[in-house]
Parts: sequence; structure tokens; C-alpha cells
Amino acid sequence: MSQSIGIASPFRHFDELQPWNDRQHLLECIAATVEAPDVMTFVFRSDRDGWFRYLPGQFVTLEIPVTADDPVMRTYTLSSTPSRPFSIAVTVKAQATSVGTRWMFENLRPGMTLKAFGPLGDFSFVRYPGEKYLFVSAGSGITPMMSMTRWFSDCAPQTDIAFISCARRPDDLLFRSELETLSPGMPNLSLGFVVEGHEPRHGWHGLRGRIDAAKVALLSPDFMTRTVFCCGPEPFMRGVREMLQASGFDMARYHEESFQPAAAPNVDELAVRAGAGEVDGDQPIVAPTVTFTMAGKEARCIPGQTVLQTARAAGVRIGAACESGLCGTCRVMKISGEVDMNHNGGILDEEVEEGYILACCSRPLTDVQIEA
Repeated sequence: MSQSIGIASPFRHFDELQPWNDRQHLLECIAATVEAPDVMTFVFRSDRDGWFRYLPGQFVTLEIPVTADDPVMRTYTLSSTPSRPFSIAVTVKAQATSVGTRWMFENLRPGMTLKAFGPLGDFSFVRYPGEKYLFVSAGSGITPMMSMTRWFSDCAPQTDIAFISCARRPDDLLFRSELETLSPGMPNLSLGFVVEGHEPRHGWHGLRGRIDAAKVALLSPDFMTRTVFCCGPEPFMRGVREMLQASGFDMARYHEESFQPAAAPNVDELAVRAGAGEVDGDQPIVAPTVTFTMAGKEARCIPGQTVLQTARAAGVRIGAACESGLCGTCRVMKISGEVDMNHNGGILDEEVEEGYILACCSRPLTDVQIEA
């Protein structure tokens, strides 16, 4: 299935348009295409006749109206490239338990609009440049690698990239034909595909099994000298990490896309940061009060809990998606008070200077007031 809609706005030159760099946007779907079983690509344009400014490999958070009263937030990496700035695309896989993604599959069609937050993320060669790269992905984890590879194809086709894509079956290898089409124009792009299994109808003659040191060395003999970007399910990334570590790889050149929560400090550590000094076992820890000014509510924050957890306990809704300090969806203004914020890059330094915090990874050190 492929559905698309014509561009209704009149032609305008690039220098007549404004960049898409606000913190919240309204996106209009202009195409929806099936890529593989349970995988679709959705293409969007800006509702403001603007162009999209982001780094290859970054992500956005979409507000999906599963129900009218309680939309869900879902974070998706952009599979498109900023070198083609008039539209953006996300390529998403629906799992058996998916709610937001399944809604998109069944309901999102050209002409419909969604709210979006972002772009954000540090998983990009722009943040971690190297002389040559090894991209290792599994399943839909290929999306940031495609964003980066498409950019290199448009802007730096001589870049040295070893690209390893892994999937369960040949049918699940996303963007295989596009990568093979790009390869002739990128003389230093080498492709490797690995599948766990196949059927006779696939006619598969490539590598089979799980990724391991032998397969990596076969597909990229000089992998020890490359800058590695890895994305896929956590067990897959853990296997790649352990394989590289066992090989003596310099892990400072290893980067992965992870939505794991930032480590939380323990209660005693929070008390010390709040100025209570060393915590005596018999000394009670005072629970700070969180005031939500817009909701007109205040609640005690159990030591160690986040502003987001306190808000939920008090019946105050703060939108959140990843809940790991990465996507930036739960950004709120802190009017007063001090918090310990341990995030994963989901908030800009200038936003922190303005007074914003991420509710999912901010733990009150004192009484605080939140604009929510």
C-alpha cells in the first residue's frame, strides 16, 4: 500500500522559507508506504511552508490521538535526510503490543496532521565524527543509519562506510534495494546483510545466524579502526558491545541509540545534594513539596521520585514519551526551587538557562513550583 497527496502550496524558493526549528510543530502527512511486514514509512511536510532543520540520525516525538482525551507520545528516529529539507519521514515497526504505532498504521493517511516535538538527539556523525564508519543495525534500528547514509550520499559520497544490516529474514531487511542502488555512487560504501533464517523462496545466499566477531571481521576487516554506530533491540546492542570489548576495541569510538533511563541517584545522595549533609539512619528525610501552578495542586514528593511521578500521583497530566530524559516531551518550566536533573540529552543548554526542566528525570531537592 502506498498513499500520497499532492503538494497544494505554491512553489517557493528555498530562501523564501523559514526553518522548522520551534519546539512544537504541526505536521501534515503526505505519504504512507509499506516497507515490510508491520513496517511503514510516513512522510510529512510542515504546516508552515517551511523547511526542516535537523541532524542526520535525530528523532522526533509525535503526539498520537489514540483517544481524543488522552493522546499518547511516541518517539521515532527520522529516516529522512536534512539534505532534502522539504519533508521528513519516520519508518516505524508495529509490535504486537503497540498502541500508538498501530493507530498510525490503521488511521494515519495523507492530509491528516499530528503534533510533533523536536528534533533532538546526539546519535549522529555530526556529534561524533570519524575518519571512517561502521554502521551496525538490526530491524528498524536501521533508520538513523539510513538518515546518515542518505546525507553522505547527497553531500559526501566519498565517505568510507561499512554498513551491516541484520534481520530475522530476508523480507525484513529494510531499505536493502535502496542501499544497493546508492552503492555505485558511493565507492567507499560496503554493504553486508545478515539474516537469522530464510526459506527456499527467498533464494538467500548471504550470511546467516546472529552477528558475531567473525561476521563483523568478514564484512569489515578493519572494524577496529572505525567509528561505530549501533542501533537495534537492547539484546542486539549488548551483543555488539560485548563483542567489541572482547576484541579490545576503543569503546570511546562506539555510539549507540539507546532509550534506557538515566541512572537515578539514591535517596541519601539526593539529601546530601539538597544540603542536608551526611544522612543519619535515624534522621528523617524531608519530602519536598511540588506545586503545579496551572493545575492548582501541590503534592509531597516521595524521596527519590521525579517531578513526573509526583505529577501523576497528584492527578496532573504532563506529556511524556521515552521517560528516559531523551525525547524532551516532558519539558516544563520550573518557576522556583532546585532539582537534580540527570538527563540523556533531551533538553538544550539554553532551555535549562531559561528555567526549563525535564519532568521525567528531575528530582526535587527543595520545594519547587512547576508551570503545569
